[in-house]
Amino acid sequence: MTAVLSLCALGQETSTQPSGAMPDHSQMQHDMASMPGMEPAAPLSFLDALQQRSSSGTDATPNSTPSEMLMTMQGKWHLMLHGEAFLNVIQQSGPRGTDKVFSSNWVMGMAQRQAGNGAFTLRAMLSLEPATITQQRYPELFQQGETAYGRPLIDGQHPHDFFMELAALYDYKINQRTMLSFYVAPRGDPALGPVAFPHRPSAAENPLAPLSHHLQDSTHIANDVVTAGLTYRNVRLEASGFHGREPDERRWNLDSGAIDSWSTRVTVNPGQNWSLQYSIGQLHSPEELAPSEDVRRMTASVMYNRPLRNGNWASTLAWGRNQSLSENNVGNGYLLESTLRFANKNLAWTRVENVDRTTELLLDGGSEPPDFEERYFARVQGYSLGYEREVGNLRHFSTGIGGQVTWYGVPEVLKARYGSRPVGGVLFLRVRLR
Repeated sequence: MTAVLSLCALGQETSTQPSGAMPDHSQMQHDMASMPGMEPAAPLSFLDALQQRSSSGTDATPNSTPSEMLMTMQGKWHLMLHGEAFLNVIQQSGPRGTDKVFSSNWVMGMAQRQAGNGAFTLRAMLSLEPATITQQRYPELFQQGETAYGRPLIDGQHPHDFFMELAALYDYKINQRTMLSFYVAPRGDPALGPVAFPHRPSAAENPLAPLSHHLQDSTHIANDVVTAGLTYRNVRLEASGFHGREPDERRWNLDSGAIDSWSTRVTVNPGQNWSLQYSIGQLHSPEELAPSEDVRRMTASVMYNRPLRNGNWASTLAWGRNQSLSENNVGNGYLLESTLRFANKNLAWTRVENVDRTTELLLDGGSEPPDFEERYFARVQGYSLGYEREVGNLRHFSTGIGGQVTWYGVPEVLKARYGSRPVGGVLFLRVRLR
């Protein structure tokens, strides 16, 4: 990966292309038709789109989705590097609102080459959030998931682990319409859920995690993942085995464990601008504080991407459902988000959520008592609007300044703790490799 991480210093050939374009090993040249906001030079097949591997795991986006990255050739290896960092200042109102300065960030390096009748890919994704997000969280009202200092993490989002993904992939083309794929990762993303929020085009400019994260795509950082997939034309079937326990709060190391959980997913890309998926999985003992509880998760999502002249429009509609297999307690999360790039340097977005929350919100950040029973008991709505303007002209970097405001629909049972109309606002500086 040293050669991949040296791309910025080398300043060699770079490209921004639809996220499905297979690397052309015979030549590396700019194609203006594949720059952000321009129409793709030619339609891509679903098989070719999958082999780009610009997201985590084996996730799929619409074939027309643009992806900003640095690229170069080293012998037979096609090297790619992309990533982003946000420097955020957040403030929230109400009795549970707090403020903080923090950075959310990640960087992904890939090395790909032809191997027989297929493509072999090595990928590493890293994050410095364990250092740039202090006290194991950044503020986010009504957020839940994982633990901090042995207590349930509420009203805050945990940092990603330093190792977000370490994976090897092989895509074997049986013929022009059929492909077998294999994915092995000591840390990776099984075939469960929509594209993880850090990599969704519809969420690319939003610095905060969705409230529905742990109902939809939280397995994007899982341990000991093995996935096999079969793609025929525009339909893909996948099955994964992985370790079900979520990463612990020691964020700098790699965890490991038995492959005790499973998932399956079907993905359909019916056209250049659409991608649909349905997945189901069973997670063994995902929560550290509830080791005897297994969870069945179902998700469905529709992604739409439309290249525009001088812009791009990306949207996602997603649903996720967790069911406790020991208590049959069920929670649902619904999400709609959309990001519009217009006039080249302007971006506007929205996120709307309707999410079930559990009785952990009633603990006020304290430890669970011995007789505590966690169950879904209330539904919260979140509404976000944001705007960003790209500024500067740095080689290999896109920089933007933006902000977002979020307001909430609070059920009666939680108004005494949160107030009737809590609001959150965040200002940020964003830097992205390109």
